[in-house]
Amino acid sequence: MKTRLSLCAAAAFLAVPLASQPTPQPPVAEKRPQEVRTPFGAVRTDDYYWLRDDARKAPEVIGYLNAENKYADALLAASKPLKDRLYSEMVARAKPDDSSLPFEKNGYFYYQRFVAGGEYPVAARRKGNMTAREEILLDLPDMAKGHAYFAANAQTVSPDNKSLAFAEDVVGRMQYTLKVKDLESGKLLADQVANVQPSLQWANDNRTLFYIEKDPVTLLSKRVKAHVLGTPSSEDRLIYEEPDDSFYIYLDRTSDGKYLCIRSEAMFMAETRCAAADNPARFDVVVPRAEGVSYRVDHMGGRWIAWTNKDAPNFRIVAVRDGTAAPRWSAWDDIIATSDAAYIENFNIFQGFLAVEERVGGNKRIRLLTNGGEERIAKADEPAFTMALSVNENPDSPWVRYTYDSLVTPQRTYELNALTGERRLLKAEEVPGYDPSRYVTERTWATARDGAKIPVTLAYRKDLKRDGSAPIYQYAYGAYGVSSDPRYAPQIPSLLDRGVVYAIAHVRGGRELGENWYISGRLFNKMNSFTDYIDVTRHLVGSGYGAKGRVMALGGSGGGTLMGAVANMAPGDYRVIVAQVPYVDAVTTMLDPTIPLVTNEYGQWGNPAKKRDYDYMLTWSPYDNVRAQPYPAMFVGTGLWDSQVQYYEPAKWVARLRALKTDQNPLIFRINMEGGHGGKSGRFQRYADQAEYIAFGLSQLGIER
Repeated sequence: MKTRLSLCAAAAFLAVPLASQPTPQPPVAEKRPQEVRTPFGAVRTDDYYWLRDDARKAPEVIGYLNAENKYADALLAASKPLKDRLYSEMVARAKPDDSSLPFEKNGYFYYQRFVAGGEYPVAARRKGNMTAREEILLDLPDMAKGHAYFAANAQTVSPDNKSLAFAEDVVGRMQYTLKVKDLESGKLLADQVANVQPSLQWANDNRTLFYIEKDPVTLLSKRVKAHVLGTPSSEDRLIYEEPDDSFYIYLDRTSDGKYLCIRSEAMFMAETRCAAADNPARFDVVVPRAEGVSYRVDHMGGRWIAWTNKDAPNFRIVAVRDGTAAPRWSAWDDIIATSDAAYIENFNIFQGFLAVEERVGGNKRIRLLTNGGEERIAKADEPAFTMALSVNENPDSPWVRYTYDSLVTPQRTYELNALTGERRLLKAEEVPGYDPSRYVTERTWATARDGAKIPVTLAYRKDLKRDGSAPIYQYAYGAYGVSSDPRYAPQIPSLLDRGVVYAIAHVRGGRELGENWYISGRLFNKMNSFTDYIDVTRHLVGSGYGAKGRVMALGGSGGGTLMGAVANMAPGDYRVIVAQVPYVDAVTTMLDPTIPLVTNEYGQWGNPAKKRDYDYMLTWSPYDNVRAQPYPAMFVGTGLWDSQVQYYEPAKWVARLRALKTDQNPLIFRINMEGGHGGKSGRFQRYADQAEYIAFGLSQLGIER
């Protein structure tokens, strides 16, 4: 029988030197039953609701989280040498003074560069060419000093090149502060606005700056305002307020620079209103919102071009000439028709052609289509890969920049000529000591229990013996229609060199195979995401890629939901499960519209205020389905200031697991007390976090070095 300590006893115990306590016991959260009611009268009892502290100041809650961190330190001491080795390997693969590929905009070449060993880059530019004098826009290493977390996003230069607006976050809760820098004097202006979205646009007068104000409680983007430099923010003009809490709002500028746009997006509905950038006094709706219709617009060459799912589940590209009354989609003509075989995900407009990101057969590729109908498809070098449109600021150029990488090929940036088909390499990510020829990537297909074919991307060393003895590292996400694209990461060679098979399960809930692949993994089909993941594991083991009992499962955020459900449904298939910032308390969270993101996500998870949704969500919600059974070794990570998945979700889940699980396997709960959803902000700090949970997982798989 397990010995369990009270919270206070655990905290006091963990203050004693570990040498005198060789068998540390986990902290235990006290059960304090609290009723949670639904609008239709259902009542649930939640033993650990008290762990929710919105202010993040309650001594007993902070004390519990600190005790969990101390317990994690004690249990992870054994795998720390491996963690240190992994971290050193990952850092060694990052070029110390790497810089981004410069791009030209409005007469300047923009880029970012790292100082050797630096956590943050310097944002800079040069006028006319890359031999000109460097102008530092933001010295992020200096700005980050004294902050445990730091981000400076949405960096936006005014049309006259003289001012830089950016959004700064020093907490990690995604509540940014708008700041403006005078690029001629190098000084920050007095203009500041708190609690904004990192989405900014300048009017062409170079004095009016549009920004998005957040709701201070739900953190929803609610109001677009116009700030005039040199005036108090209290005088900022309200431009638009979004009345529907299921929508987020964003700011865009069209590719030709003529229009500023306010884009409102819900999960399955959208609306855009635009105004002339020269005089943005009136924002007119392009096409009114309609249930089930999503779209985004751009403008070039005297016509509006839109990406929409109107009568096109896998989306299509349509256009309408200026001056045409176009409040109805019937006025728009197809440029690229919808297809069952290709899901259109993104596009860039150029003079004379379009560049399109599309998904075909589980891979994302680049296709160019000229106004004359000529088509070019970017070459792929491997069976499983990722292509994505890069920065393309010059619509007059015939060259399209895009990136290519895979699990074993570090990112390369190419440009493809729409007129000649010539492809040229602009930049290949330098990875010191890495030889991609030692590894192989492949695509296999697992059969789900209902007959669906699930794509799986694999990577392993070429000398791996496929005899069913290898350990497997299996990742998935499977939510929001977000696809898990195979990309190189510095931890992958460390896994492959230790004989691990790296696998991405492209489960239903993403869009790897189009819109229907997403629909088949959301709402009342959500269970498919979980069973797909389990079926992929069994396929890999049954096909000899790895060993039963040597599988490490990993997912984060919405993928953490997947980990929680899989842990409840098939604990015996996994030796270790890692769940980072996991969304695991679905029913209780979605019943509270004051929690950030909730109202926007009813279309993804369901609205438990409705009985049918409530009943179905209870069948899979990880927290609600923890039961008395053996669980694998587990590592759970969160951030105290996470605004997307509140820290108390995994805290409650871990507490319930500790109370009910019947095994002796380690359960580690690591809380970043100074970060949010994305963890720590520095590039090497993130490697340290990854090295910790990977080392724990590998040690559970029998890999100690």
